[in-house]
Amino acid sequence: MSLDALTFRPATLADTDAVVALVESAYRGDSGRRGWTTESDLLDGRRTGADEIHAVLAKPQNMILLAELDDGSGPRLLACAHIAIEDGAGYFGMFSVDPGLQNGGIGKRVLAQAERVVREQWQTPTMRMTVINVREELIQYYVRRGYLRTGRFKPFPYGDARFGLPKRDDLSFEVLEKSL
Repeated sequence: MSLDALTFRPATLADTDAVVALVESAYRGDSGRRGWTTESDLLDGRRTGADEIHAVLAKPQNMILLAELDDGSGPRLLACAHIAIEDGAGYFGMFSVDPGLQNGGIGKRVLAQAERVVREQWQTPTMRMTVINVREELIQYYVRRGYLRTGRFKPFPYGDARFGLPKRDDLSFEVLEKSL
C-alpha cells in the first residue's frame, strides 16, 4: 500500500459509526491484540462511543482527524485522532490506526498532520497528550517523535465507565508535551 495517496479530512457526524468501530478495534478486544496499541490487558469495556464522538465534533477547536486511502473502490478509513485546543496547547488523543496496518508509517503521518493543524491552522506552538503510565512502549514511541515526559500525571478516572473498566489499580495518565 502506498501512503502517497493518504488523504486527511475532519470527521463529520456521518463518520461516527466508522470512527467508533476503528477506535474500538485498535484498543479493545481480540482485534486490538493484532496491533501494539491495545489496552485489552489493562481495560475492559468501551474505549469510545457515539456520544463522545458527537460531543467532540460539537466543540469549537476540536476535530477528529481522519486518514483515508482510496484504492479505487472509495475511501477507506485507516486512522484517526482527536485534536483540540485545551488549556492553551494543542491536545492529541484517541489516536487509532487499523490494527492490521500498524507499523507501516500511517501513524507517523497522522501525528505529523495533527501537529501541522495545531501549529498552522490553530496557531498553537505546543502539543500535549496523556498516555496511560504503564504503556512504556507507547510513551517511547512519542519520545522518539520529539515529545518530552513532563513529570506531570493525571489521575485515571476510576469509576467512570466511559473510560473503560480497569483491570488494575495503578493506572494514571502521564503528560507528554512537544514544542511545535
